[in-house]
Amino acid sequence: MPSDRRRRRRVLLGVLLAVALVAMFVLARVLATVFFAITVAYVLYPVRQWVLNRGRGRRVSAAVATLVGFLAVLLAVVPIVGALYGRRREFISFIRELPPEVPVSAYGFEYTIDVSYVLGLIQDGLTTIAVGFASAAPVVALQGALFVLLVYALLLRPHDIRAAAFAFFPVGYHDVVISFHERVRATLYAIYVLQAATAFGTFLIAYVVFAMLGYDSALTLSVLSGLLQFIPVLGPSVVVLGLAGYQLVLGNTGAAILVTAFGLILVGFLPDAIIRTRLAAFTAGMPGSLYFVGFVGGILTIGIVGFIAGPLVVALLLEAGQLLSAEMGVEPAEEG
Repeated sequence: MPSDRRRRRRVLLGVLLAVALVAMFVLARVLATVFFAITVAYVLYPVRQWVLNRGRGRRVSAAVATLVGFLAVLLAVVPIVGALYGRRREFISFIRELPPEVPVSAYGFEYTIDVSYVLGLIQDGLTTIAVGFASAAPVVALQGALFVLLVYALLLRPHDIRAAAFAFFPVGYHDVVISFHERVRATLYAIYVLQAATAFGTFLIAYVVFAMLGYDSALTLSVLSGLLQFIPVLGPSVVVLGLAGYQLVLGNTGAAILVTAFGLILVGFLPDAIIRTRLAAFTAGMPGSLYFVGFVGGILTIGIVGFIAGPLVVALLLEAGQLLSAEMGVEPAEEG
């Protein structure tokens, strides 16, 4: 009988793995949305508990926490989209009025740059982006609805997920499940806190830099720089390079060099180098170098969702290593 039971468990495990693979293939287009919803639900769980402890029902608590998450996402996305949409006509007019050749003067030398081919590429790219956004709007709306629904469902009955995880593993491994759960929760808090703190630091530094360089729209540029920190790899460098290109077109080579040098170093690099690394070591419980390995590796491997998945995988790897060391009686090395 015990052998039959073990054989039955193995068959069920094989069926589960096969169905999981099929589900990943069929649902590949929404896996990023599902993953993002799970991570957001992890972070919003304390909000749900805070509302629940004040006498509200679990449905109201889950709804309030979901609303907080939804508003946070809107707060990060809407200002960027609104700023780009509000200035779309000025930007298009600026592109159309650019001359095919741009004279550049530097150190007593004059150069003429042929930008006609680049302008054609920019115009074609803008058309492609506009058409792509228009065609993707229904898909984005569906994914947004799926995101809200999943977050609400996860927050409605979070203890069912815990019970299912405990039921899947033998009793002797429940401490391992709890350890991984705590590591995931701490890492996700660190990731989202890091993003928010780095974005705020970028906003402050960008405002000082752009104001000192004499830009009238320093506040708008600094807000865009801070919000663009939520877009991995590119980040505020897009604003800096855009300003540099604008100055080059106007023939202000010195201004282009200044905004490139100060912008890329102080706005693009400094917040990541100081704020992100220090908070990563303090809140995520992992060295800043390993956080960057996960951050960059995740993005390059699986795309934008990798800025969450990459550090999370590294954190789970560290947790597994610590559990194995503790099981073998090896003392963890002190950080020095």
